[in-house]
Amino acid sequence: MRRRTVTTGIDVGELLDKPGPGAAGATAAPAPAPASAPAPQTVARDGGRDTRELRTEFEFELPRGYVDDEGTVHRRGSMRLATARDELRPQIDLRVKENPAYLSVVLLSQVITQLGSITDVHAGVVERMYATDVAFLQDFYQRINSEGHTHASVTCPMCNGSFEVDLSGGRLGES
Repeated sequence: MRRRTVTTGIDVGELLDKPGPGAAGATAAPAPAPASAPAPQTVARDGGRDTRELRTEFEFELPRGYVDDEGTVHRRGSMRLATARDELRPQIDLRVKENPAYLSVVLLSQVITQLGSITDVHAGVVERMYATDVAFLQDFYQRINSEGHTHASVTCPMCNGSFEVDLSGGRLGES
């Protein structure tokens, strides 16, 4: 099979900076779904046919919490599903080119839509988070973008019983 190369003459940086079709509505985040929702999709019957609504935003609760300049601790937040643009944009970021480990900081800052009362979550906010919270968010990002849900199967080390937990938040022992 022959490989064909097609050139468009468009700079990738320009392509990433231009808003796509329908981008005006993309800035307004949909209302976050409740943390107790067990599935990423909801099914409704409409005249005998299924209509599926994709869940695009997931709530979470940080293990430690982000402390802002005034000393307020922000633990609850929401993260939206990543787009291809979200994954490509950090590749052209100079901070990521200088330090590839910075990729997760830039990527998380693009998909976290809210953190407590903070609605403008930028790389500086993610930089100042505790390492345990960043690790939690990296795992949460991977889970919702790869598996489509926030549940994890775990095994009790004492009794070897298996059960499922929701990583989106809630404290141990709460129902």
